[in-house]
Amino acid sequence: MLTFIITAGGIGQRMGGSVPKQFLLLNGKPILMHTIEHIYAFDPSAELIVTLPEDYLSDWDEMCRKHNFTIKHEVVPGGRERFDSIKNALGKATGDWIAIHDGVRPFVNQSVLNQLLAEVKSHRAVIPVIPVKETLRIADGETNATVPRDQYRIVQTPQVFEAKLIKKAYEQKYLTSFTDDASVVEAIGARIHLIPGNEENIKITNPFDLSLAALILKNWN
Repeated sequence: MLTFIITAGGIGQRMGGSVPKQFLLLNGKPILMHTIEHIYAFDPSAELIVTLPEDYLSDWDEMCRKHNFTIKHEVVPGGRERFDSIKNALGKATGDWIAIHDGVRPFVNQSVLNQLLAEVKSHRAVIPVIPVKETLRIADGETNATVPRDQYRIVQTPQVFEAKLIKKAYEQKYLTSFTDDASVVEAIGARIHLIPGNEENIKITNPFDLSLAALILKNWN
């Protein structure tokens, strides 16, 4: 059985405004609903768990009624950090394989999802990445230098794990170095397997991203 944890427990300070970014409208519907619909279309039998800011649980219920959103999912209150939100959701997860996905990434490709689920059975921890196009420089105070971009990758979600592995990893205490689920798993000595992601799978974090998402949606199949 597969569990998808869709994390939307933050308030999206980089977006600005009073509405958390996951609730902003994309083509007339909250971004989070687009993400859930896309995951549901991939596997209607998957267990869906959504983390949300505790202060917005009733707002989400109202949005679901307003948009006649009926896809079955369990809502779990988010915590102070993303780490806490995922830990709360893992306590509810029953799948043998657990995929953790950002609620503001509505454009993961179906072929990427298929490859993630195929590869995790032998690698236990698999994440999608894309290459860096731009030149990179590392800056330290007044000094800076070019770094070889071919050694770097941009990390996306969903990140997929064997259930026993990810649950064990989240028994650790929170560290500021935990920027995603792969970093949590890596901290207990597990290896992370990389597969190619898709460029459309952007994380909508600011107004420019929202404009770009509207363009992607027009051409999305």
